Amino acid sequence: MRHFIFIFLLVFTSVFTYGQDSSYGSTNSDALFFFNLANKSLQDHLYKDAVLQFKKAIRYDDNFIEAYIQLGDVYRLLKQHTLAVKQYARAIEINPEFNKVIYYKIGDEEFSNTNYEKALGYFEKYLSYPETNAKSTFNVQKLVNDCKFSIEAVKNPVQFQAFNLGPQINTPDDEYLPVTTADDSTLILTRRIDNNEDFYQSVKVNGQWQEATYLSNRINTPEFNEGAQSISKDGRFLFFTGCNRPDGMGRCDIYLSQKKKDNTWGRPIDLPSPINTSGWEAQPSISSDGRTLYFVSNREGGYGGYDIWKSTLTEKGWGAAENLGPNINTAFDEQSPFIHADDSTLYFCSKGWPGLGGFDLFVSKLGKDGKWQKPENMGYPINTSGDESGLSVSADGTKAYFSSNKLDGYGGYDIYYFELPQKMRPHAVTYVKGVVFDSKTNLPLEAAIEIIDLENNNPVYQDYSDLTNGEFLATLVKGKNYALNISVPGYLLYSENFSLEGYDDKKPFHIKINLQPIETGTKVILRNVFFDTNKFNLKKESEVELDKLVEYLTFNAKLHIMITGHTDSVGTPESNLILSENRAKAVYQYLIDHKIAATRLSFKGYGETKPIADNGTEEGRQTNRRTEFEVTSK
Repeated sequence: MRHFIFIFLLVFTSVFTYGQDSSYGSTNSDALFFFNLANKSLQDHLYKDAVLQFKKAIRYDDNFIEAYIQLGDVYRLLKQHTLAVKQYARAIEINPEFNKVIYYKIGDEEFSNTNYEKALGYFEKYLSYPETNAKSTFNVQKLVNDCKFSIEAVKNPVQFQAFNLGPQINTPDDEYLPVTTADDSTLILTRRIDNNEDFYQSVKVNGQWQEATYLSNRINTPEFNEGAQSISKDGRFLFFTGCNRPDGMGRCDIYLSQKKKDNTWGRPIDLPSPINTSGWEAQPSISSDGRTLYFVSNREGGYGGYDIWKSTLTEKGWGAAENLGPNINTAFDEQSPFIHADDSTLYFCSKGWPGLGGFDLFVSKLGKDGKWQKPENMGYPINTSGDESGLSVSADGTKAYFSSNKLDGYGGYDIYYFELPQKMRPHAVTYVKGVVFDSKTNLPLEAAIEIIDLENNNPVYQDYSDLTNGEFLATLVKGKNYALNISVPGYLLYSENFSLEGYDDKKPFHIKINLQPIETGTKVILRNVFFDTNKFNLKKESEVELDKLVEYLTFNAKLHIMITGHTDSVGTPESNLILSENRAKAVYQYLIDHKIAATRLSFKGYGETKPIADNGTEEGRQTNRRTEFEVTSK
């Protein structure tokens, strides 16, 4: 925004200053007559008339330098860059030292024409004048950096081939801002018809996108524009931008709609402060765990006009908005954030970082220190001299979706995808798609789902399965170990673990979980309780599971259980019996230490006497080495 104002002032300052000055580089009366007439046309915004009149002035005096400059200014306003360059070049030929601003203008026009080396020379000439003020120096130095970057980027293009999503998605109207669910089965897009923006949805069947249909009358409106959306990875929550609505806090606000039990969308709610303010908030992007919202705002405390911020959900609601800092935001504008499903790769567009012109697309990775690293321009020809924005990336990190009106499409803006170059891809992720049922009735259950990174004991997913069909979907970064805990009042606790170390399979996890109602004699394997080989000291990774068991027993206050330990058949039966009992006792003691009454607990070791798998294989032996609890009374 500030860059635009700088350009605007440079153009119009020269136009009206020259128009009011009585001393010109021409004394020809006819030339001066048409020059003044052209200035009058400029004041009346009659730009085509002004062009003809400046040309007539030049016809009467071929060295009328002010006429060339102002004719260049008019072509500049009309975005006729080549013609503008021609006029400015002639003015420099007449008098190279007439006005330093000419070098900025011709440089900017050459930049728009992608003549980056010529533009660089003109910008450096502009900066060579000692009396240039600090603000002008800052803006033009930024353009110098852009030129130097662009020259190298064009010499070293990245791999890029765009594919149109086809007539099921694209029409003669404008389609843009595509986002998909983690399983790449649902696409939400914005379509503009007669200047009204609404959401449309397409689902994938047998690998093919179906015809996009109107999303919802509860979200789309005939009188307001809906756009700049973000769909949660499981497809159940839609965050979007709504402007000038009567329930809004500012000019543009961020709204949230939740999918209902009948698969329709609920009435959108305006998100409260500190996300929305009396200013401008838009372009949301929700993290894979659904707890951190990235968005754009022009609120106070930023680095430029529009900055990228985030807010994290707490027990008390959305937390204070946090600016992403100077490694993301600049004195210019940043927009269109997209946080990938790995929750550590951010794609966005910016006018502030070195680029090829307008808004360029960038990618930044989250460092080990928890701070965003300086972004990398996605390169040419992904970025061009025009504006690029609205990029989203599939959960598997291989495809990037975007919109363009520069390619051979179906009309206006169309949605495309391209294969993302390797160095720009996020961390590898997969997803767990599960369904939770009652083991007896086979009916779906609304269960509390929690997935925890065992490396740091931090939850990476916390949500409920869908009451209608029992489904849930969570994305997981590869190369880590995870604990899965599922609980429903009146049912036994369920635990599982996933090891994604060395996992290269592109197929996601599909699991069906049958929860058992609480009954005397039922058993639960605690799959995330860990011990070192031949030892009974609880490993730190076990605390997540045991804390969940403490919470479960606290909630089910009448429940009595027995902790049981089991081993494989390696070693002597006597040593295995002792080891299993000590392990069971370690869990028993942990529960007592966390205020579960000893009268509700007991423990026993069974050694190798109750195998549930073949001890002849390593996989079987690993399964047999387990800790369980059995309901003794309820």
